[in-house]
Amino acid sequence: QVQLVESGGGLVQTGGSLRLSCAVSGTIFSINPVVWYRHAPGKQRELVATAVSGGTTHYADSVKGRFTVSRDYAKNTVYLQMNSLKPEDTAVYYCNVPSGNRNYWGQGTQVTVSS
Repeated sequence: QVQLVESGGGLVQTGGSLRLSCAVSGTIFSINPVVWYRHAPGKQRELVATAVSGGTTHYADSVKGRFTVSRDYAKNTVYLQMNSLKPEDTAVYYCNVPSGNRNYWGQGTQVTVSS
């Protein structure tokens, strides 16, 4: 059974940093991309960063240069290091693994950036 568990959210001041983790159980981690999304109240869900198997990463323009996504294959975990946080980064952050015709989601973790 595939499970994704996020952690690491919290309240931080503008300019601060947080590191989110997404632990992925099951065998899909090593071959599938892991994607971070965020969803803020009143806004559409936004794709934040993607970590493709093999090391390639992609970022939304809004977070380029501030966020870094990385994978630890030994721990089946993906991290999202978020630096220079802004109030507009406030959202619930979700990790997602697309696998074939299925999409696996974590429960989400709240990130709040105070001004």
